[in-house]
Amino acid sequence: MRLSDKVALITGGGSGIGRESALLFAAEGASVVVVDIEDKGGNDTVAAITKAGGRARYVNADVAKASDAERMVASAEQTFGKLSVLFNNAGIMHSRDDDAVSTEEEVWDLTMNVNAKGVFLGCKYGIPALRRAKGGSIINTASFVALMGAATPQIAYTASKGAVLALTRELAVVHARENIRVNALCPGPLRTEMLMKFLDTDAKKQRRLVHIPMGRFGVAQEIARAALFLASDESSFVTGTEFLVDGGITAAYVTAE
Repeated sequence: MRLSDKVALITGGGSGIGRESALLFAAEGASVVVVDIEDKGGNDTVAAITKAGGRARYVNADVAKASDAERMVASAEQTFGKLSVLFNNAGIMHSRDDDAVSTEEEVWDLTMNVNAKGVFLGCKYGIPALRRAKGGSIINTASFVALMGAATPQIAYTASKGAVLALTRELAVVHARENIRVNALCPGPLRTEMLMKFLDTDAKKQRRLVHIPMGRFGVAQEIARAALFLASDESSFVTGTEFLVDGGITAAYVTAE
């Protein structure tokens, strides 16, 4: 069991990467706090974990609100006694996110609040809990688009994920001597509900696929396995990284459209 005796808090745990990570972490021995704003998805994840014999609790929280972020961390400590792994995974990709000229200010603000401020608040309240546990692992979900421009314009999402990388680097350096590791997980394009809704035509999907050397979208389970490595003691000398799981997209030079 790679996460025996660990307590993991996963935001956005009701679907996609968050759900698959919650299921895998629980199967590897962790007690899991599943955080989401969608009660059905969050409760379904917890139900699946408990049915399989694992330990989990659901907390409804908006990661962009300080009081909710504080409460979700407190819930982990109150329920399971400590916090070992903080997976700041919750994120949005707004359907009206476009280029700088077309994207509305409200779309920018909402995206930055959830994707960037949500990571900041998770760390603001999570780091003291990790200190109380004598160390642990923080995983922040960024994206390959933080490292290269996206073929389909999504300026707010891209900027927010760039912020996550910058936050991750600084936090890793600041807290390294406290036995707190901080890494950014950078998925490539995935066949998740969020991305498929954004790439809502075959033409948009093909425009993204043509840039992926492996020729397919990834799946959430593949990202969860990478998150498991970062959460476990197997990655004990890994901090401040941009952990790419992207089917080779950032390594490629592709001119086809």
